[in-house]
Amino acid sequence: MSVRFVSTPLGAPLHWPEPRDGKMPALGVAIHRPPTAVPAFEQSLRRLEEPGVLVVTTGQQPGLLTGPLFTVYKALSAAALARVLETRWKRPVVPVFWIAGDDHDFAEANHVSWLGGDGSLVTRTLRERPADAALTPMYREALGPEIEGILSALAADLPPSEFRDSTLEWLNRHYVPAATLAGAFGGALAELCAPFGVVCLNSSERSVKREMAPRLLRALELAPSLEQELGDRAVELARGGSDPGVAMADGATLVMVEGKLGRDRLVRDGKGFVTRRSGERFDFEQLKRMASEAPERLSPNVLLRPVVERSLLPTVAYVAGPGELRYLELTPPLYQSLEVERQLPLPRWSGIIVEPRVDRVLEKFNATVEELLKPGAALEARVLRTQLPAEALEALARLNEATEREYGVLARVARDLDPTMERPVQSAQHQVLAGLRDVEKRLVQHLKKRQDTEVGQIARVRAAVLPGGKPQERILTIAPFLARYGTSLLEGLHSEILRWYQAALEPAGVPS
Repeated sequence: MSVRFVSTPLGAPLHWPEPRDGKMPALGVAIHRPPTAVPAFEQSLRRLEEPGVLVVTTGQQPGLLTGPLFTVYKALSAAALARVLETRWKRPVVPVFWIAGDDHDFAEANHVSWLGGDGSLVTRTLRERPADAALTPMYREALGPEIEGILSALAADLPPSEFRDSTLEWLNRHYVPAATLAGAFGGALAELCAPFGVVCLNSSERSVKREMAPRLLRALELAPSLEQELGDRAVELARGGSDPGVAMADGATLVMVEGKLGRDRLVRDGKGFVTRRSGERFDFEQLKRMASEAPERLSPNVLLRPVVERSLLPTVAYVAGPGELRYLELTPPLYQSLEVERQLPLPRWSGIIVEPRVDRVLEKFNATVEELLKPGAALEARVLRTQLPAEALEALARLNEATEREYGVLARVARDLDPTMERPVQSAQHQVLAGLRDVEKRLVQHLKKRQDTEVGQIARVRAAVLPGGKPQERILTIAPFLARYGTSLLEGLHSEILRWYQAALEPAGVPS
């Protein structure tokens, strides 16, 4: 029995993107390269230089030990979709993963989770960032010595296996104390996904930031009108019953700047701008000089980032998760005002890794993953109902009834023969009833023990697919799975995702 995958679609529609003209800029050192040559990756680099090349992009903020599973799912989704589009259009389409190293949400990036040897959820945290600390972007945030303790804890929880050592070596190559969170994440993900032709782009690299700068400055120039357009779009979505999940703040621009307190939002203030946290003031000319002399200090917010990305790359589709799909509904006015052709947002693959140990328990109880995912304990209730020994309880009831009835006859006969004989008969009846109660007690105790074992088995496999009551893909990291199954796990995932896109985009399963 081998590992299998169960798709849990995000519910967003899938449509064919449209091909377009575009030119790929020279990215050079902004690309994370695997430590050794990988044919599929090298082919992607060559194809990025071909005329008419298009890209499918996705991206994510840096995560510890590559973060939750959905990060890898995003990368493999981009690879699979690019392959489907390339087959359809007969022109090169390359998957690109945008490493969002500007992100400053340390609370999202500072921890990692896996299942321990006993099946319980293990979470290890790098360290906490004080509430008043500078919001250092992940491309500047060093891992520090704490990373060694996390890697040691993971190693201690991984049993001996064929792929254990190679998995730990992969992580130890990238997650070293001197590395930044973004650098380690980008390097590890690039090595992991290179066999599928995925190109990981360091969006915080100075040359990329310099290319972004004109679009960021233009967004600042248009800040009042962009704010109005976004507000109108939010109202429109709300009327349609949609919540984009992004709060619209008065005067807040779509541009972030690194200031005294780290990455900070620029807010309109009269004819200039002020940072929200530190209160630093800038006029537009100062920001223009910054864009020229220190472009790494400027970055787009979550709504402007896909627009900037599309302005740099010949992107036809962006592979997104559920939260991104919601807030991307806000962005059409930005593309229009900034004169950027919009790429099509498409859902990533979503699903569950079902290991053999989970399948064995499901088969034992004739259950499905879907039943396991249902709220409450419906599966446990069904299992216990089927395990109740009804025939034993019925037999005990019949024996109790017969004992009462037949010993009643004996007691009446004994009393008629000799009144002193009634008590011994009653005593014998009590002994028989006590014996029956003892049998019943033993059966019930054994049943409870067996049920506790079975309920425990269900609880453990539920924790494997729904750890902490949350989707597996949003909690667990990929490393322990790789340690058990090796890179064949990724190959299986990629094949499953490819089939899913083919089936969703073309009902016949064959791209036209």
